[in-house]
Amino acid sequence: MGTKHLGTDALVLTPEHCTHFDGSKRTQDVHRGAHRALFLSSPQLYYVPVHDLAQNVRDYIRRQKLLKPGDRVGVAVSGGVDSVALLRVLLELRKELGIVLMAVHFNHKLRGAESDADEKFVASLACEHKLQFHSSSTDVAAHAAREHMSVETAARELRYKFFRELLRSGTAGKISPDKANASLDKVATGHTLDDQAETVLMRLVRGAGTRGLAGIYPKLSVPTGLWEESAQHSALSNQPADRLQASGSRRKGESSRSPEEKQARGAGATEPAIIRPLLAQKRKDLETYLASVGQGWRNDSSNRDLRFTRNRVRHGILPRLERHLNPAVREALAETAEIARAEEEYWESEVERLISAAWIPVTAAERRQRDISATNTAPGGALKLELLRQLPIALQRRLVRSAGELLGLQLEFRPVEEILRIAAGGPRSASLPNGWSVVRGKQELRFELAVGRGNDNPEYEYPLSVPGRVEVPETATIFEAEAVLMGNSSAGHNPDHLLETSALAKELRVRNWRPGDRFWPAHTKSPKKIKELLQELHIAQPERKLWPVVVNSDEIVWLRGFPAPSKLRPKADADQAVVIREVRLADVMT
Repeated sequence: MGTKHLGTDALVLTPEHCTHFDGSKRTQDVHRGAHRALFLSSPQLYYVPVHDLAQNVRDYIRRQKLLKPGDRVGVAVSGGVDSVALLRVLLELRKELGIVLMAVHFNHKLRGAESDADEKFVASLACEHKLQFHSSSTDVAAHAAREHMSVETAARELRYKFFRELLRSGTAGKISPDKANASLDKVATGHTLDDQAETVLMRLVRGAGTRGLAGIYPKLSVPTGLWEESAQHSALSNQPADRLQASGSRRKGESSRSPEEKQARGAGATEPAIIRPLLAQKRKDLETYLASVGQGWRNDSSNRDLRFTRNRVRHGILPRLERHLNPAVREALAETAEIARAEEEYWESEVERLISAAWIPVTAAERRQRDISATNTAPGGALKLELLRQLPIALQRRLVRSAGELLGLQLEFRPVEEILRIAAGGPRSASLPNGWSVVRGKQELRFELAVGRGNDNPEYEYPLSVPGRVEVPETATIFEAEAVLMGNSSAGHNPDHLLETSALAKELRVRNWRPGDRFWPAHTKSPKKIKELLQELHIAQPERKLWPVVVNSDEIVWLRGFPAPSKLRPKADADQAVVIREVRLADVMT
């Protein structure tokens, strides 16, 4: 049938292959909201008057400069109401906008036959409208278990990895003679005003500044080559980060682009991007629109699963706020995001100007003296104290955070405040995440990476209530202990992190491991020293010193990267269990 591999189980379906799909069966398992047949064979479909909603979307695209004539756009279609509406709206607008459309689908393999039926539905929709179809599938649950992350995070990470592969699979903006080999210029996702409101509310409750409240951005650039090879590091590893956040937060390293990047941008290079054309539209309006054009969609059963935070916000919290506080609360939250984004864009340019004047990079001589490789892209540096102290507190915070980004550090509120206390004459030094430290000199505030030193990183320890959560600045993560019901309701949780409720105290402790600590991972014959386990994982210093464990009384019940001890797993007849999760601060608060 003709495939092109872009990743795990990826394929490209061109219109010539559409006879593979039986369109007569497409009405099965499709939402009944459509008022007439799904198939409209008339070639006049794209020449009927454009609906009001389509006009609103067109105006938003132009206002936000999301598309330009000639763009090859992959519409990310899950099969749900938002993404199907996005596809149909862009089909109405494609002639006026001068764009080439394709359909894109990622099968998460989380709902068995239901997930596969979604993929067939989208493929059939693409065939009906004679669109090239790109799809990929990965076992998200297995990936989540291997990488010790939540299923939600794993799904987002793999989905956006697929989008990046599509955007980088060729030369953006040039059409290959073989259409299946041509890259995309943009991937359009169906994020709505409702998604924006939910995101802003969740970030507000968890704690966020204006960057977090900016919510989902209308456009997220995906620079080719330079971004993923930059010095940005994840909070959980010393490897370069390759994670594009679906949340749409400000691009990492934006204020610290290399001269090569800036020159490329200035030369008129077009960066591929992920765009959100429906960000000003409400979900209920999309449902009305699809009903008016006789288009069905599929309902994802997991969207009603209240184990997921977003679903609790969507189906419980926001409706109550609408009833009891503000009927237009969704619009109000979306407006907050608009205001915060404008603030961030302004301050970003101000901070970029300031950081160039305030930042003192480490010299080659200092590198040699500290035995740091000359090829190290983030050996450290310093901020000029006098300049920093003269600034208003808002700019001080932003400047410190920007300095952290130059080093690959995502500094949140508490570590930033500690750094400013040092700058103001308080303590002389403090430890930062991932083995970094900050030290006040006579004229500068130095950021140093511990290399081959004995004990630069102090021990840390924090209480973790069950249920509850605690922020650990040293690892730039949040630890959560959550009580979950067993059976089908526990399916979304990593079984390697499930613990017997009766075996745990009401309060656990999160700390870094200590010499002599032992842990007994499931599926192993006996306990081993944590030092040896980390050596087997090839965890390098200084990250190894900060490696977290969770302790129940005097027993280590959780170790990052390893399954929980077999003896602590929930019994077969258990009604409830406790799941321990570690979430990056960058995923929660930026």
